[in-house]
Amino acid sequence: MKRLRSYYMQFRHNNNQAMERKWIFPLAVGSIVSLFLLFLTTLTSFDGSPFLFFYRSSAVTGGSSPFVENQLKPITISPLPPPPRFAYLISGSARDGRMLKRTLLALYHPLNQYVVHLDREASSEERLDLEKFVKDHPVFNKVGNVRMIVKANLVTYRGPTMVANTLHAAAILLKEGGDWDWFINLSATDYPLVTQDDLLHTFSYLPRDLNFIDHTSNIGWKEFQRAKPIIIDPGLYSMRKADVFWVTQKRSVPTAFKLFTGSAWMALSRPFVDYCIWGWDNLPRTVLMYYANFLSSPEGYFHTVICNAQEFRNTTVNSDLHFISWDNPPKQHPHLLRLADMQRMIDSNAPFARKFPRDDPVLDKIDSEILSRGPDMFTPGGWCVGSGKNGTDPCTVIGNRTVIRPGPGAKRLEKLISSLLSNDNFRPRQCK
Repeated sequence: MKRLRSYYMQFRHNNNQAMERKWIFPLAVGSIVSLFLLFLTTLTSFDGSPFLFFYRSSAVTGGSSPFVENQLKPITISPLPPPPRFAYLISGSARDGRMLKRTLLALYHPLNQYVVHLDREASSEERLDLEKFVKDHPVFNKVGNVRMIVKANLVTYRGPTMVANTLHAAAILLKEGGDWDWFINLSATDYPLVTQDDLLHTFSYLPRDLNFIDHTSNIGWKEFQRAKPIIIDPGLYSMRKADVFWVTQKRSVPTAFKLFTGSAWMALSRPFVDYCIWGWDNLPRTVLMYYANFLSSPEGYFHTVICNAQEFRNTTVNSDLHFISWDNPPKQHPHLLRLADMQRMIDSNAPFARKFPRDDPVLDKIDSEILSRGPDMFTPGGWCVGSGKNGTDPCTVIGNRTVIRPGPGAKRLEKLISSLLSNDNFRPRQCK
């Protein structure tokens, strides 16, 4: 962790220098005023008493020591940064309920916030089962940091409804989720490759305005197959899921903003998420209207917004923090991950991987060898203080939520983050 710690200390030093420059003028003015008041206290009246009335009262009412310095308590400044907080969206569709529960338990930490969503294609029984799971779980009840979108959205994935669902969850987390630092969107077919303690520990050394989003302006074949065609997503107006359909007329590439594309999975900073929701200069809304008729809009909307917003374009780290096995060239969906992919997943140093089959043996292997997690249990962390006797989950007893105990996954993740933030990879004006 030495590289990230030095990165953090350098970042903190730069901020301190900026703050020192900011306070030079007020400090100089304050010093002059203090010297003037000190001069006044030396003046006496004709009877030899102090000229300033508050001099006597302060001397009388003072404590055992006349010196203020002796009454001040030293403030301890920790060299370690406080842990961040993540806000997760975990979404799924029909028959994903069980996998969504499993992913939620594997990702859970009481410092974080969670929104879970089963889209409208899932049966009422499946959604009610998930709602009951969230509502009745004793830990979720006690901490109160897991929410379910009960009024389900219809998500077609190929159209803009996935973007709409992501923005919906982000708005809920901004309104009800309290303080958090990064928003991470995952599906029920995603799974962590590190513990939350690993993730929290590593990200505690990072500036909170970084946005991890895989992006490029080289849209290539997507210009003719996605940007110029116009599609209509039935998920915007229909109660049933159906594939998008195409409009015969084409359109030109926009000139008001530059198109970017990349991965649909990302970790976005709270300031940028806030900007996407409020859109104070109207760019997020303008881009959203354009992507309403764009095929696979989740792979372009946030990328285009962040790279066209002057305030955020230099905060991007070009990674989706995932291990994904694609064809070359990539097809619509990646390969399903199996036991044979285990070592490649670990070697990637990524904190997440996708796409996993439901209840595949590779998930059991990740639980036992990486997460140290038992069936239907939480991933252990510093906050878990239960005994764990007789096969019970030690995380059902909650201790200090800010106690972080990183493991081997933190070292792997440090390698990835250090590489992403190296001079070769992280540089101003990445959005080109």
